[in-house]
Amino acid sequence: MAQLDELNRKLSTMRHDVNNYLSLIVAASELIRHKPQTAERMMATLGEQPAKIGDAVGKFSAEFERTLGITRT
Repeated sequence: MAQLDELNRKLSTMRHDVNNYLSLIVAASELIRHKPQTAERMMATLGEQPAKIGDAVGKFSAEFERTLGITRT
């Protein structure tokens, strides 16, 4: 049961992190739309988010698989 509680906590953290990264994408997009002069600066923010999302999902997936004894073939 403790493992499931820990896994649930990590799932919650991953959801929170992914939602934050998606919020940054939306905010940067809106800022570019309303203030095109910020595009160059905001492009860095936009470009960083997919990797951060992938890392968060990958980290949780690895923990999920480890906890449940799932191995990839």
